[in-house]
Amino acid sequence: MTDIQQLPPPRRRKRSGTTTGVPYATATSGGRAREETIKWLRHLGCEEIGFKDNFERHELLLYFVHRGRQVQLIASAKGWTQKYLKENPYDYHMRRSRIDYEQDTLKQGQVAVNSILRDWVKGQVTAVECGILSFEAVFMPHMLTHDGRPLIERVQDLLPSPTDEKIVALPPARPA
Repeated sequence: MTDIQQLPPPRRRKRSGTTTGVPYATATSGGRAREETIKWLRHLGCEEIGFKDNFERHELLLYFVHRGRQVQLIASAKGWTQKYLKENPYDYHMRRSRIDYEQDTLKQGQVAVNSILRDWVKGQVTAVECGILSFEAVFMPHMLTHDGRPLIERVQDLLPSPTDEKIVALPPARPA
């Protein structure tokens, strides 16, 4: 009998760059993501579609009209940046200042929010087209009311304030 040789474990290819674990950290083009978002919304039948960058507040606003209903989505680059910095904090070994590092991260966040909105819209439009959810079920919190505010803001005014108390359900006791 011949001896069976054990094969060495497979070599894994090294990825170029560093992996951060933060989605959209390597997004490169906000323009292409916007074009795709427009394509998906046009496919749904939207009459008006527009993007607005608020560079002072680091937000991206997506506005569209579907069958006369106005919808507005706001994505914050600051939120993405906070997540990134939490998982990839500044290290004094970096070849730039903390401020430069944080500003570069915020710039990447401005690109990332375009891709985040694209993927969210794509998922929601697919759910509507497949009949999983209605257009209203998906987009109602973001529909604009007569005073120009999203419906979710109006509803939050009507809801009671959340409590800080955590309620934990304990499993039923087992008989002895």
